[in-house]
Amino acid sequence: MRSRTSHRRTPRTAQRRVAAVALAGVAALIATAVQSGAATAAPDAATRTASAAAPGSESVKLTPAQRAALMRQADSVKAETAKDLGLGAKEKLVVRDVLKDRDGTVHVRYERTYDGLPVLGGDLIVQGDTAGEADKVVKASRTAVKPATTAAKVPAAKAEAQALSAAKAEKAEGADVDRAPRKVIWAADGKPVVAYETVVGGLQHDGTPQELHVVTDATTGEKLYEWQAVQNGTGHTVYSGTVDLTTTQSGSTYNLTDGARGGHKTYNLNRGTSGTGTLFSGSDDVWGNGSPSNAESAGADAHYGAALTWDYYKNVHGRSGIRGDGVGAYSRVHYGNNYVNAFWSDSCFCMTYGDGSGNANPLTSIDVAAHEMTHGLTSNTAGLNYSGESGGLNEATSDIFGATVEFYANNSSDVGDYLIGEEIDINGDGTPLRYMDKPSKDGRSKDSWYSGIGSIDVHYSSGVANHFFYLLSEGSGTKTINGVTYDSPTSDGLPVTGIGRAKAEKIWFRALTTKFTSTTNYAAARTGTLAATGELYGTDSAEYKAVQDAWAAVNVGTRSGGPGGGGTTFESTTDVAIPDAGAAVTSAITVTGRTGNAPSNLQVAVDVVHTWSGDLVVDLVAPDGTSYRLRNRTGGSADNINETYTVNASSETANGTWQLRVQDVARYDTGYINGWSLTFP
Repeated sequence: MRSRTSHRRTPRTAQRRVAAVALAGVAALIATAVQSGAATAAPDAATRTASAAAPGSESVKLTPAQRAALMRQADSVKAETAKDLGLGAKEKLVVRDVLKDRDGTVHVRYERTYDGLPVLGGDLIVQGDTAGEADKVVKASRTAVKPATTAAKVPAAKAEAQALSAAKAEKAEGADVDRAPRKVIWAADGKPVVAYETVVGGLQHDGTPQELHVVTDATTGEKLYEWQAVQNGTGHTVYSGTVDLTTTQSGSTYNLTDGARGGHKTYNLNRGTSGTGTLFSGSDDVWGNGSPSNAESAGADAHYGAALTWDYYKNVHGRSGIRGDGVGAYSRVHYGNNYVNAFWSDSCFCMTYGDGSGNANPLTSIDVAAHEMTHGLTSNTAGLNYSGESGGLNEATSDIFGATVEFYANNSSDVGDYLIGEEIDINGDGTPLRYMDKPSKDGRSKDSWYSGIGSIDVHYSSGVANHFFYLLSEGSGTKTINGVTYDSPTSDGLPVTGIGRAKAEKIWFRALTTKFTSTTNYAAARTGTLAATGELYGTDSAEYKAVQDAWAAVNVGTRSGGPGGGGTTFESTTDVAIPDAGAAVTSAITVTGRTGNAPSNLQVAVDVVHTWSGDLVVDLVAPDGTSYRLRNRTGGSADNINETYTVNASSETANGTWQLRVQDVARYDTGYINGWSLTFP
């Protein structure tokens, strides 16, 4: 027997439009934008800026062996790294991922343990000249991991019963404990406590496999958090014409194994719901005929989509496979009966696709495949919790890269656009599932951030980041791209100039892989993307200002020129920890180049992450030491401060060092200054 890799042509019929269903509480996978308007632009031809990325800040395309060597290096010095970070004697680091920039800077992502227990929400990223060196650090939680106890007062059986009850409340079928309660430290929300994490299996209400994680306080029995680890999406087969597939020949038989892309395999579940099914194989190297009734057609679509996504991440972002280790995930098609969805699962490291209503339209389009594989990427990098604002960012990340892979594919049968699921006819009238230029067009997604957005379904809260990415790429207003007309609004009514998709996708990928953590919310996503942009293009670049403006246009933070769109802004993005019931801390901004005094309407934008904002007193301190009270223990039990204050500082000299001073005057809750800015209108 001999084995070789071949490129197999796959004949297809004309592309078909098909439908799918968005599911509440699960990871829907698409976002799009179709609107009316006049102007015409090339696929990536929104108004562009001329800045080039700093060569040293681009990621190196690490081979699996190079990545493994850096992982080993980081692991060998992890005790020293923990000491440099000021972690306690009971805290240990576990290396999870590593990236390297061309200038030699290394980014290492860690999980954390405390007294041998996993710390959920304890993940962090360190950046330095060598693997493990911590010149800079980004933490999922700034709260010190010092639980009052690691002893459980509540029996594990109670946590198990609570988890099963949570699954039944979601109308799960065949719910059973998949993994017995394990003791962990829960640090993702407030003060770290000892807890149980229980995983419930079975099927979700729509037939999707279930992996429901429920976190229970091990001292009080209170349910602290829950999320689904199986992240699924929506779409039907989009036939991509006749395409090349990389397959493998063994003897006289060919099979859908892609030896050029980590051994990715595509299997036929043949209506089953478990196992891997049967590897697609045959005596010739021609797969499918373009008809959904031919089982090979869906297999060819899935295989093609996986190859495109692999190539995109490798060629555009320098990542070899989802984990960066050169190992391919696998695909399963023909899942279940009349199953109108697709999903990613960490437990099998695979993508799975149903055949849609009437088993007539397999959910195996390009953007669906890219969306699902991106859930795997997110899981293996930022690990964004699939709930609240971090869950919306998780979903949006899959939407964003689903769109960029579609543009990358440059397939004439399925041209690139900012519409997710545009071919699936989910509504039966030719409209897409979601719109990136104006998410609210689907009737549920949100165009802009508001204080309660973390409480809605992640498929719809994702609209904020989807809208941001579109605005950053293409700008606001009316334009036509690849035959699709868009008309993107802004929350403040001011225009945004796009920097181009090529730059926007690099910014988002760098933020995802080197700045985002499991608990990142929208305010922190703004900080992370600004940090990534600063590294790539400089903090005084047009790109940096465009990121500020695009976030402000979706009501996250202020514009580069202040709330009115003009003037000058000085900003600090340096994290400053706020001790619990401790001394006041300050963050400084040096203002230069101004003449005379500060204005009577100085804008002070404050971004503080804290688990109980009612404990905080916040002041602006002028260069001469004069203090202006911004907040005095208001806000009750609300989390965080993300607000812009207007200060009459007309008696103060503008130039000099201004400080934001924050003090926590009560016990039990901690946080940090995430960033702040001064805008001179």
